[in-house]
Amino acid sequence: MQTKLTLRLDDSVIEQAKLYAKQHGLSLSQMVSDYFSLLKPTKETLVSPPITRSLTGLLENSGLDENSYREYQAEKHR
Repeated sequence: MQTKLTLRLDDSVIEQAKLYAKQHGLSLSQMVSDYFSLLKPTKETLVSPPITRSLTGLLENSGLDENSYREYQAEKHR
């Protein structure tokens, strides 16, 4: 399904985009769609809540790993 999107941009940006699109045989809509398709969230771009950020890396040098956690859970639920 396609939906209409209205963008407000400076006239000079629109003219540059139109020129680029014409030179590359694209429509502005296709250019915007292609660009948005590239914007996939990554670990670096996701914003964590402050409490999560404060805990990140806390156990880095603890010697604990995922297996330690699994062992703890197995023992806890016996």
